[in-house]
Amino acid sequence: MQKIMRIEVEQRKRAEQDKLARYNKGKKRHRKQLAFHRSKKRNRWVFGGNRSGKTECGAVECVYLARGTHPYRKNKRDTFGWVVSLTSQVQRDVAQRKILEYLRPDWIADIVMSSGRKDAPASGIIDQIYVKNVFGGISVIGFKSCDQGRERFQGSSLDYVWFDEEPPEDIYDECRMRVLDREGDIFGTMTPLKGLTFVYERIYLNPKNDPEVWYEFMEWADNPFLSKKEIALLEGTMSETTLQSRRYGRFCAREGLVYPEFDEDVHVIPPFEIPASWQDTISIDPGLKNPLSAHWYAVDFDGNVYAVAEHYLAGADVDTHAAAIREISQKLGWKHDAKGRVHALIDPAADARTLASAKSVTELFAERGILASTRVEKDVFAGIAQVKSYLSRKNNFPDLYIFSSCPNLIREFKGYFWGSGESPVKRDDHALDELRYYLMTKPKNMHTGEGKTAIERDKERRIRRLKHR
Repeated sequence: MQKIMRIEVEQRKRAEQDKLARYNKGKKRHRKQLAFHRSKKRNRWVFGGNRSGKTECGAVECVYLARGTHPYRKNKRDTFGWVVSLTSQVQRDVAQRKILEYLRPDWIADIVMSSGRKDAPASGIIDQIYVKNVFGGISVIGFKSCDQGRERFQGSSLDYVWFDEEPPEDIYDECRMRVLDREGDIFGTMTPLKGLTFVYERIYLNPKNDPEVWYEFMEWADNPFLSKKEIALLEGTMSETTLQSRRYGRFCAREGLVYPEFDEDVHVIPPFEIPASWQDTISIDPGLKNPLSAHWYAVDFDGNVYAVAEHYLAGADVDTHAAAIREISQKLGWKHDAKGRVHALIDPAADARTLASAKSVTELFAERGILASTRVEKDVFAGIAQVKSYLSRKNNFPDLYIFSSCPNLIREFKGYFWGSGESPVKRDDHALDELRYYLMTKPKNMHTGEGKTAIERDKERRIRRLKHR
């Protein structure tokens, strides 16, 4: 009897873990995801808004192919495919996490890690997952990131490649060569934040009428599992241009100013004393010959972000920058840990060591009382969209305010233009870079909710005056 009970418990446990079974039954799948899986084309793309379900169908497609259980294709005994993300951090947080959600633990034969522990793969960076195929073979799901460069995408013959978000064109072309001799598949799931790129030209417009190209658009309304209340909340956080991409998955032309939403009369305000409960963190974009930019960011009780102080200096060493950051922090009464150290975010490039120094910039700052974390999201286009969402809300209240004592951040907003290609002009963007790093960390309200201070009430009056100006 005890043995039977143990078997029943194990069966229930497996059923609870089998997210793929629930997806197949339609409990977590909508009709446009089904259309993607049913398509027999070899170059399929989903252009979808955030939360539309595009990543789900990409992850499930990989698991179908690896397990040999694809309901609409001829299955193989074993397959070898790649999951391609923009960076290893994005891989861990998005595509890798989704793949692991749909792979039952008893389907996994082995995992090879690039970093982290095999017994906790979700928190590390996976190199390959070996999957038990239903025909008795072993399939391999490999993981790649675009920041590795095109050379790391050469040599292998593949059955499929899944692009989670839009890759650089040279990597896309290299991956097409990788599936050539196996007559494999390319499929991509992306939110078109970069404007009219090669995907727009070669896939959406399809000027050569390639019969193997297939695409569809997914938007929030296509996902029946997304509540109308949540849709309304998401809509209220975005400008019209951003909404076209992030809700409907549409391509939008990018030209002129990157941030036309920026209005100096609205977003720039006189400095006032920031309550200690609003203090969040410092964000740094390091530079030696180029300027090092650092700003102190605060978040009020309803999520509005303030750039409250600035350090911006070129041609100085770490000692000079660290001293300035400590001095400004002291003047602001900025929060610090028990050892008197202030905390910051910094470009991951600061972890690199050079021939000129045995220590990284991050280590040098740490020795000088500034603990800087490199766990920031650097994707430019997603970051730009995030900044735009803070600059413009449908209720006419911006969610980002800049103290007039931060002139370099203000100047960069007014002079940041799209280039002739698909990227912003890489010039005078140091403050904007670290602003992106900060906003992409999803700053949280630090307020305790135990009543509003006089300063907070004064802030509300300032916002109301801005609205009715």
